[in-house]
Amino acid sequence: MRQNTSTVNAAVRGADPFPFITKQEIEGRERSANKAKQKASTPIQMFLPGMDEFMRAMPNLLARSSLCAPIARGHRKMHGGTVLVSRKDGVLEYWGEQLDEADADILLQLMFEARQAALGQPITINRAAFLRAMNRSTGKHDYEWLHRRMKVLTAATLIIEAKKTDGSTKYRIGDTKTFHILAGFDYDANGEAYTYTLDPQWQVLFDNREYALIDWQKRLLIGRGQDMAKALQRLVATSSNAEQQHALDWLKEKMQYASPMRKFKNALTNAMRELERLKIIAKGRIEFSTKGKEQAAWKKL
Repeated sequence: MRQNTSTVNAAVRGADPFPFITKQEIEGRERSANKAKQKASTPIQMFLPGMDEFMRAMPNLLARSSLCAPIARGHRKMHGGTVLVSRKDGVLEYWGEQLDEADADILLQLMFEARQAALGQPITINRAAFLRAMNRSTGKHDYEWLHRRMKVLTAATLIIEAKKTDGSTKYRIGDTKTFHILAGFDYDANGEAYTYTLDPQWQVLFDNREYALIDWQKRLLIGRGQDMAKALQRLVATSSNAEQQHALDWLKEKMQYASPMRKFKNALTNAMRELERLKIIAKGRIEFSTKGKEQAAWKKL
C-alpha cells in the first residue's frame, strides 16, 4: 500500500505525521484546563451582581443549550457523552438523564439558596420551603419528585468548553476533574431537610458576568403547560440585545421538539404570546431572515 510522501517525510523528520491539532493548541488547552481547575479549587462565595430576591441566575452556556428542554412528559432520553445543542461559543458534552424545565427550576433555586455560601461548602434547605419557593405543592408526590430529581442532578455530568470569538478555547471544565451539576446531597428525614454542595467549578461558568438573570416572579406566573415559554424566557435572558432572532430549525433542535415543524411553529407562537402577556418580550413573530431562512424574532423588554 502506498503511503503519502509528505506523511513519511514528516515521520522521518520526527514531526507529527497527523498535525490536525498543533502542539500549541494542545498546550493552550492544557493551560486553559489547569487555569480553570486552579481557579475552582479554592471555595469562594459565588457573588452574582444583580441577583436579588426576585431574580435567579444561570450561566449563558447552559441556558442557551439543550441541557434543560420543554420535553413531553414521560419522555426522557439517557445521554452518554452526547454533544448538546448550543451556540458556537461553547461545546457541552453530557452524561445523564435528559432534563426538563422543572429541573431548570430546581437548578435556579439551588443556585439562589447558595448565594451566601462558599462554593463547595454544604448548604441546608428545608424541603417544604424549597418546593413552595418554586410554586409547587408539598404533598407526598412532590416530595418524592424532588428526591428523585436531586438524585438525577447529582448523577448528571458535564464537560464544558467555552470558545473565544476566534474559535480558540477560553476554558474547559469537567475534563481533567469531574464536574457534576450537583456535587452531592444528604437528606435528613427527621429535619425534613436537604444538605447539598455545589462543585467549585461553577465559579468558572459564572465568571465575567456570563450568566442570564431571570425574573423569578414572572417565571412563576408562566401558565401551566407552557414549558416552552419557560425555555424561551431563559434564552431571552442570555442576551442584552433588544432585538433578538433565532433560526427556527436551531430552536426546534434546542427545545428537543420531535413533532413536525408546523406543530413546533404553533407551540412557539403560543410561547411567545405567553411571554408577551408577562411583558418579557414584545412583537414576537416568525419571519424570514435576510438569507431566506425562517426565524423567530422578538423585542426584549
